[in-house]
Amino acid sequence: MGLKNKNFNHLGSENIEIERKFLIAGDFKSHAYRSDRVVQGYMASSTGGRSVRIRIKGDKGYITIKGGSTDSGLSRFEWEKEISLQDAEQLLQLCDPGVIDKVRYLIKAGKHTYEVDVFHGENEGLVVAEIELDSEDEPFEKPSWLGEEVTGDKRYYNSHLVKSPYKTWKSE
Repeated sequence: MGLKNKNFNHLGSENIEIERKFLIAGDFKSHAYRSDRVVQGYMASSTGGRSVRIRIKGDKGYITIKGGSTDSGLSRFEWEKEISLQDAEQLLQLCDPGVIDKVRYLIKAGKHTYEVDVFHGENEGLVVAEIELDSEDEPFEKPSWLGEEVTGDKRYYNSHLVKSPYKTWKSE
C-alpha cells in the first residue's frame, strides 16, 4: 500500500520531506555560498512515486528511500543514510539505466536554504530550485530569481528525469 492520500503521523515527522520546487527566472549563482556535483541513480522506482536512490554528493555516498507523495506533491516519506563513497560507487553500477548528473548550489533566503540544481547530460538546460519546509503552509522568502512553481509536477522528479530526460520533452 502506497502512502499517497495517507496520514504520515505514524511514520514520525523526522522522515517526512516537505518540499516545494520552482523553475529559475534569473541569476542565482551570485547568491550561492556553496556548490557540489551530484551524481545519482535509481535501483528501483515505481509509478507510485516510491524509489530507492543511490547518490554521490561531493565525496560522500548516500542511499535514500522515498515514498509516494501526498496529492499536493508537497510531502512524502524520505529515509536517507550516509554510506561509504566506495559502496555508493559500487551500488551505482547496479542502478537502472540513466543517471542524474547535476551541480547543486546552496543559497540562503531568510531562514531557509534553497537548493538549486543545474542539470547536465540528458537533462542539460533544466534548472530547478527546491526548498524544504517544516510544514506545508510555512511561509518562506521568494527571491527575485525564483520562477514558476512546479511542486507536484512529476516530470520534475529526479526519478522521472532518469526515464524521461528534459531534452526529450519537446518531442513528447
